[in-house]
Amino acid sequence: MKRLGLILLAVVGLGASYWSVQKPSTNESNSAKSELIIESWRSDDLAAWNEKILPVFNAQNPNINVVFRPSPATEYNAALNTKLAGGTAGDLITCRPFDASLKLFNEGNLLALNDIAGLKHYSNFAKTAWQTDDLKTTFCIPLASVIHGFIYNQNIFKSLSLQKPKTVDDFYKALDVVSSKGGITPIALGTADQWEAATMGFHNIGVNYWQGEKGRLGLISGKEKLSDKAYVETFTQLEKWAPFMGNGYKAQTYTQSQALFTSGKAAIYPAGSWDIASFNGKVEFEMSAFAPPLPTGQSECFISDHTDIGLGINAKSGKLEAAKKFIEWLTTAEFAQIYANNLPGFFPLSNHEIKIEDPLANEFLSWRQHCKSSIRNSYHILSRGTPNLENEIWNTSAQVLNKSMSPKEAAQQLQKGLDNWYRPN
Repeated sequence: MKRLGLILLAVVGLGASYWSVQKPSTNESNSAKSELIIESWRSDDLAAWNEKILPVFNAQNPNINVVFRPSPATEYNAALNTKLAGGTAGDLITCRPFDASLKLFNEGNLLALNDIAGLKHYSNFAKTAWQTDDLKTTFCIPLASVIHGFIYNQNIFKSLSLQKPKTVDDFYKALDVVSSKGGITPIALGTADQWEAATMGFHNIGVNYWQGEKGRLGLISGKEKLSDKAYVETFTQLEKWAPFMGNGYKAQTYTQSQALFTSGKAAIYPAGSWDIASFNGKVEFEMSAFAPPLPTGQSECFISDHTDIGLGINAKSGKLEAAKKFIEWLTTAEFAQIYANNLPGFFPLSNHEIKIEDPLANEFLSWRQHCKSSIRNSYHILSRGTPNLENEIWNTSAQVLNKSMSPKEAAQQLQKGLDNWYRPN
């Protein structure tokens, strides 16, 4: 009997072991450690995310490991679409604002996030860039806005007794002085990648000419056109930059422009606040910034204060529970504080009170106090057709700077492309 009992215990034990192995897990949190991959175009942010931001979340969530794996900015859209189509995209998708991400959502690639409790910490303005047109569904958590302007080398300005430019006339006088000195490139900007000609050129200064939201909404309503005087004048100003951009600017890439400025061999860098994080620690001179110079006779100023980055969940990720937990963390004050101070120049869109320590980032942020904010005029609704308006602005801005297209031709081409498909309501 004793021997029979031992045999029965052994059989029962083997059976229990068998069923514990065979029984499938119905709860994602009971499975092995989840690794979440973030897709992004912000390769400059790699160290900040993987060394400063994500370790905080990963330490609090030992069953989840989040990794930031960006693609080059110029390749991101194509690379992401290829990965999504092939089922190899990461679990978390960095979202461009408005139409590009709306398209991803409508195609079933992004998960609706209306059940994320932390959405209550965002204003309607902040959420609009990542919502459906009826504003009923949010599909990306708003991360940050960026502000356009100009970063300059204070040491060069001091050595030449130059003041911070406030008007367009001041701007060109400063460029003339730097140019006459020799050995220093007045404007660190190239046209090889095209996008920077549009982003740090056209969108940067144009907002003052089309009067911010008035002009942007005027295009959407059809009351204003891209061939109007405001857009011709924007391109005219860009054309005037060309003689100050140095030899070889037509072949100069974005990273080469950054290197030129950080080396101390350029006086002014047309910038977005996103460049601050890239420049910190690389320059051996004092930096400051100025807002887009005001046109002659204009007193009211406008800035491009662009709702730039959101983060969503790949709807086809097999780790939705872990991804939602991470997304919820992004809505906290803890994240906002860490993010703002490890990526200075990216201004969190939640309503949590945070303290930004970087003086250059605070300089950009201070412009909100006396200038009206707007977003890039091609991002909402107007880039949904073919040709894509934003891509057209890349091309025309580069051509104007390269002197291969006149300002009037560039403005007319933009409107012609828009007329090809867009019909205002």
